[in-house]
Amino acid sequence: MESHLTLLALGGLLLAGLAADEIGRRTKLPRVTLLILVGIICGPSAFDLLPSALSNQYEFLASIALTMVAFLLGGAITQAKLRNNGREILVISLSIVLLTALAVFAGLLAIGTPAPLALLLAGIATATDPAATQDVVRQTRAKGSFTETVLGIVAVDDAWGLIVFSVILVLASTMAGHGNSAAIVHGIWELIGAVLVGVAIGFPAAFLTGRIRSGEPMQSEALGLVLLCAGFSVWLGVSFLLAGMVTGAIVANFAEHHSRPFHEIEHIEWPFMVLFFVLSGASLLLNSLAHIGLLGVAYIILRILSRVFAGWFGAALTDAPDLHRHWIGLALMPQAGIALGMALVAGTHFPDYKETLLAVAIGTTVVFEVFGPFLTQLALRKVGEAE
Repeated sequence: MESHLTLLALGGLLLAGLAADEIGRRTKLPRVTLLILVGIICGPSAFDLLPSALSNQYEFLASIALTMVAFLLGGAITQAKLRNNGREILVISLSIVLLTALAVFAGLLAIGTPAPLALLLAGIATATDPAATQDVVRQTRAKGSFTETVLGIVAVDDAWGLIVFSVILVLASTMAGHGNSAAIVHGIWELIGAVLVGVAIGFPAAFLTGRIRSGEPMQSEALGLVLLCAGFSVWLGVSFLLAGMVTGAIVANFAEHHSRPFHEIEHIEWPFMVLFFVLSGASLLLNSLAHIGLLGVAYIILRILSRVFAGWFGAALTDAPDLHRHWIGLALMPQAGIALGMALVAGTHFPDYKETLLAVAIGTTVVFEVFGPFLTQLALRKVGEAE
C-alpha cells in the first residue's frame, strides 16, 4: 500500500507551493518556474521521490486545473472587455498562430527537415500554456490594457491552434501519401463538441448561480461546474480548455451574480495548480534535451523569433502602443501540456515520426516552461503593469 506515501507527498508538495509563493514574492522569480523545478527535482530526472500512485494522477489533476484556468479566462471575456480589447485580441492571436506556424515550417524545411515532420512541428509550435501565463499575471498583480490583451489572447489562441493543427494533420497526411481525413474530423469534433459542452453547462449555470444561497454561491457550486465541464469534455473527447472557456464566458455575460463563481474558483484553485505544475515538472525528462539536436534548437529559435515578430505585427495592425508591440510576443512564450498532447496525436497518425516528435516536444517544453514565465514577467514589468 502506498497510501501513506501518497499522503506524505501531497502534504509536502502543497507546502512546497507555499514556499514557492513566498520565494517568488521575495525574489520576483515566477512561482510557476519554481514549482516546475521542484517537480523536476522530485521526478525521475533527479531523485524520483514521487510515489507512482500520485504520478499516475497527472492527467486527472491536469484536466481539473486547466479547466479551472479556462473557466477563469472565459470569465474575462465580457461584452465590455470585448468592446475595449476584442479587436486586438482577435487580430494579435490570429497573427501569432498563423505566422508562428508559417515561420517554423519554413525554417525547419530550410534546414532539411522532411516536409510532413516540419509541418507537424509547426502546428505544435502554435500551442501556449494559459495556466503559466495567468499565474504570472496573478503573482505580479498586473493590471491594464496590455495584461487584459495577453489574458484574452491565451484564452483564444489555443482554439485557433487546434483548428490550425487539425488542418495541418490533413496536409501532412496528404504529403506523406496517407490521404487520411480522420484527423480533421477529430479536430472539428474536438472544437464543436467543446462549444456544445460549454453551452450545455454554461446557460443553466448562469441561470442557477446565486439562487441556492442568494448572492453567495457556495464553493461546491463553482467547483461542481468545473468538474462537470472537465468530466464531460474528457468523456466526449473534446477540448476541456475550450469547454471551460465557453462556460466561463457564458456565466460572466449572463449570470446576475456573475463575479461570485469566479471568486470561489480563485479561492480553491491554487492547491490544484501547485500539484499540476509540480507533476508537470516531474513528467519532463531532462535527458530528452540531449536528443533534440539541431531540430530542437532550430524549433526553439524559430518559435521565439516568430512569436516576437508576429506579436509586433498583429499589434501594429491594431495601432497598439509601441511599447505593447515590442513585448506582446515575449509575454506568450510558455508552452506545456497542449503541445505534448498535439505531439501524441500527431505520433499516432505518423508512427515513423513519433519518437522525433515526442523528443522535440518534451525537450523544448522543458525550455519554454522553465524560462517562458520569466519572459512573461519581464514583458509585464516593461510595460509598467506589474508590481
